[in-house]
Amino acid sequence: MPAVVKCPTCGTKVEWIPENKFRPFCSERCRQIDLGAWASEKYVIGSKPGETPSPDLPEDEDD
Repeated sequence: MPAVVKCPTCGTKVEWIPENKFRPFCSERCRQIDLGAWASEKYVIGSKPGETPSPDLPEDEDD
C-alpha cells in the first residue's frame, strides 16, 4: 500500500507513487502556487518568522 501525504498547498490526500508526477502536490496548479510563494519570498530557509534573513555573502568593501 503506497504512502499517502497531504498536498502542501491545499491539503488534499495524495498517494506517493511514481505515477503521480506532481507529488507531493495533487496537481500542476498546486505546484505552481507553491513555486510562486517561493518566488515572492513568502518562504525563507534558515530564519525565524518575522526575522530578516542575514546576507549569505559579506558586502563588498571599497578599497
